[in-house]
Amino acid sequence: MGEEEEKPAVLIVGGLGFIGRWLALYIHENKLASEVRLVDKVLPQLAWLAPEFAEACSKDKFMQADATREQSLAKIFTPVKATQYTFVFNCGGETRYSQLDSVYNVRSVELSRTLARECARRRIAAFVEFSTGVVYKSPSNSTISAGGCTETATLKPWLRMAQHKLVAEQEIGRIRAEFTNSDEGELHHAILRLPLTYGEYDTGWLNRVLCLARVYQSTGEEMKWLWSKDLRINTIHVLDVADAAWKAAKWAYKTPITDPDLLAENGGSVFNLVDEGDTSQALLASIISQLFHIETGFQGSIISAFAKLNIDSVIEDVNEHVLQPWAELIAAKGITRPGPIGPFMEKELVKDHDLCMSAARAKRLLGWQCAPGREKISVENIGAVVKSYEKMGWWP
Repeated sequence: MGEEEEKPAVLIVGGLGFIGRWLALYIHENKLASEVRLVDKVLPQLAWLAPEFAEACSKDKFMQADATREQSLAKIFTPVKATQYTFVFNCGGETRYSQLDSVYNVRSVELSRTLARECARRRIAAFVEFSTGVVYKSPSNSTISAGGCTETATLKPWLRMAQHKLVAEQEIGRIRAEFTNSDEGELHHAILRLPLTYGEYDTGWLNRVLCLARVYQSTGEEMKWLWSKDLRINTIHVLDVADAAWKAAKWAYKTPITDPDLLAENGGSVFNLVDEGDTSQALLASIISQLFHIETGFQGSIISAFAKLNIDSVIEDVNEHVLQPWAELIAAKGITRPGPIGPFMEKELVKDHDLCMSAARAKRLLGWQCAPGREKISVENIGAVVKSYEKMGWWP
């Protein structure tokens, strides 16, 4: 879509989630869209929005609706000014760990299926789906040395959430095939597989690591990781995800259905996104040590082997050890309304699987790369997350 053309109208489903709100802010600050609609089941008043999102996620741009409900689609897909939305981003889906299959099926698979079909039926210019790199089989050492999993690597999801994300991807592919050469519609889409995504106001994996570090800082204990220091936990900053999502939408819009790059053996419509840092547990532990001025280390192989066989009791012991000190820190700080962060751990967060991905395809086809200063995690950009918690009054 050239600069001389009218700016696209944008629909973001899950617009108040972590990625959704940052995507909305990215579009707003760069003046990329003629109009933006944010759809979410959660009201803005309950979404813990920081002040900088006030305009990007303003009340006039928001619609409360459940996009899995067929009866809501006409309202959701009707813009205020434009004839039709140009780009649709699905930032929704169940993001909590350890949920039932039925929950993931309704809130993730059914959501993706419904949106993809509606986008195809309406001939939306581009539909962008957010998925996860956890769909890949834990890579071999040779794959890690070669730069990580590509989009054609073996698929073997190792989290329940990821199993359903893969099903959602497959459903989108099926819908695209169904509408190909059809008079009833056409689907132009891109799927973005993400590693561990972080940024200011993070309420996901990083928040738990930081809150654990704060507890160990207060108790003076060494913070030890399970598994190996070389375990890959690849990362990306949420603003780099937003930038890539916009570029992916433009790519999907411009790329003909018959383009060879869309063949499954070439990667299809899938793109891995990851920063340049090849983040490992060793790198994160070093940053935590510097940021909190605490000792960090790794459990030996014997303890890690025991943990693998007794993960439920190990996680229970960790939670018993840290939750009371965290509550005391909150009380001592005078925080009467605790924020959406905390050190509570779940066993799905503690997996002995490498998450190691290559973003070479996204760089080549989308012309995307991480912004300067965000090429890898650092004391500065992880410290910025802590400062964001302090700004919101969440941090003890």
